[in-house]
Amino acid sequence: MRAALFLPILIGLAAPAVAAPDAAQWLETMAQAERTQAFEGTFVYERDGDFSTYQIWHRVGDGAVQDRVLKLDGVASERVQSDGRTVCMTGRSLVGIAQLSHGAIASVDPLKLMSWYELRVAGASRVAGRDAVVVTLVPRDRDRYAFEMHLDSHTGLLLKSLLIDAKGRLLERLQYTRLQPGAPVLADLKSTANCKPVLHADSGSVPASLLAWRARWVPAGFELAHTGMRRSSVSSANVISLLYADGLAHFSVFLEPLNGAAARDTRVQLGPTAAVSRRLKTSDGELMITVVGEIPLGTAERIALSMQRQDVHAVR
Repeated sequence: MRAALFLPILIGLAAPAVAAPDAAQWLETMAQAERTQAFEGTFVYERDGDFSTYQIWHRVGDGAVQDRVLKLDGVASERVQSDGRTVCMTGRSLVGIAQLSHGAIASVDPLKLMSWYELRVAGASRVAGRDAVVVTLVPRDRDRYAFEMHLDSHTGLLLKSLLIDAKGRLLERLQYTRLQPGAPVLADLKSTANCKPVLHADSGSVPASLLAWRARWVPAGFELAHTGMRRSSVSSANVISLLYADGLAHFSVFLEPLNGAAARDTRVQLGPTAAVSRRLKTSDGELMITVVGEIPLGTAERIALSMQRQDVHAVR
């Protein structure tokens, strides 16, 4: 569906849209604010009709950016990050907060985004008692979703984010109910005893053949942004993760040696998050390849099918 046809559905505002570069300037302000401004606040995350409340502490100083996010209802979850790198976490992964992390927002490049999204200032709103500017990003293809962002008029910080599919359906909402600019006290950034350190594998212990895997096809604009390694939570195997990003949206590819373990191919769409897993036979044994991200399911499937080792061909 063309952006002009469903943009009114996305924003529901009568104010006339203003074309970029005004929108690009607001996105740059948001990225700069994330790198330079500290704050503490509470936000609500909604997906598939379920709501959860989180508290976040964001500190900038001493050449580093630190985040701590704590789930306030349901099953306890916590995550602490330093410069976008997870230091410790509890429970299941905290969904919906990736857009709030230093690595996700602080690296936004509006000039690149303009190649893959139509950027517009769509009007004004009010969130958490604060005046906001509404910026929309409508994709130019079907391999990513549309965003509607409400940015604090005074600080540029993100106050509200909506993720919307090509049919105008709301997939995900992240909205602050309270935002307090200013540095949180150091004690608030300290994790609880239940926050378990995330083990990152030593690159020297991972076979070079495993590090050579890449996606032969990704949507236009997505580039390999980071390669990481960690220990599997269910085995002693090293899991390789490849993070691909277009400057805003992102997805990860995980490669885990099965070592004889039973595993099934799966394809699941949970709200905005697609997860596709497939077993692949290689000369070094079977791998489980999993693609996870806030992208359409068909896109995730195509990425999973395109995974290939650069030095030696895999066989099914």
